[in-house]
Amino acid sequence: MPIIRDLEALTPAVLEVMAQTKEPRLREIMESLVQHLHGFVRETGLTEEEFRAATAILNTMGQQTTDSHNEFVLMAGSLGVSSLVCLQNNGDGGTTETTQSLLGPFWRLNHPETAQGASIVRSSTPGPAMFVEFAFTDAEGAPVEGLEVDVWHASPVGLYENQDADQAPYNLRGKFRTGTDGMVHFRSVRPIGYPIPTDTTVGRLLEAQGRHPMRPAHVHVLAFKEGFKTLISQIYVDDTEWLTSDVQFGVTEALIGKLERHEGPHPEADGPDEWFSLSHRFALQEGEARLPVPPIK
Repeated sequence: MPIIRDLEALTPAVLEVMAQTKEPRLREIMESLVQHLHGFVRETGLTEEEFRAATAILNTMGQQTTDSHNEFVLMAGSLGVSSLVCLQNNGDGGTTETTQSLLGPFWRLNHPETAQGASIVRSSTPGPAMFVEFAFTDAEGAPVEGLEVDVWHASPVGLYENQDADQAPYNLRGKFRTGTDGMVHFRSVRPIGYPIPTDTTVGRLLEAQGRHPMRPAHVHVLAFKEGFKTLISQIYVDDTEWLTSDVQFGVTEALIGKLERHEGPHPEADGPDEWFSLSHRFALQEGEARLPVPPIK
């Protein structure tokens, strides 16, 4: 590596070192990262004060990431990076619709095994009853049997159970297994839109940009079976605020589920006299079944 003589010599010198990386994919990523990072610094004329502030922000984000909160995942969503990675890796390289979506910062391992048709409400959780029916097929439309399906969503006060000491552990979470019909059905309560945390670095960014922190109401899904690419999805109810202004840029047409209101008792359950149903169909692709690293414990 030559002695750095001036500004223009720096980036080529760093790229020369990156080119020594033996693993091809890591080499490709590091070379591109250096080119874009250096280009960003040059294009914006980044000052020394701004650089120190940026490194302090990254340090703070690390400190704000805990067993129950992942600030980096939250920031990636708020910048649209999570959606970009998802869309370009699914739907035939982003050219067709996909029911793949964001994992989000609140998935946990070991959701409790739950029987078909059972409730995932595990503590006092007021709200209109919601009966959910999800169908899972392969690429040809045939039902997928033996699929492990995690579901989870926020409560009607807008908090996931790990954020709320008033909720029982794993409230509004469950793990189901599909039968020969490829279906999952369960009872819960109607979710609402909610704000992402605003007392952290992401919240400061949103305030500085004049952006709201709200997400539309949705239900998370993670489906796993050998022979299929793990399905990670969020289904947004069509009757919700912020559907067209999600702070995490997660809503696509393929992810909007039909929420219907019904009067009279549910045909398979006692009461209530008013309830909602949510249904959606997911298509799985052949591939490697790999669980993601949980963003929280």
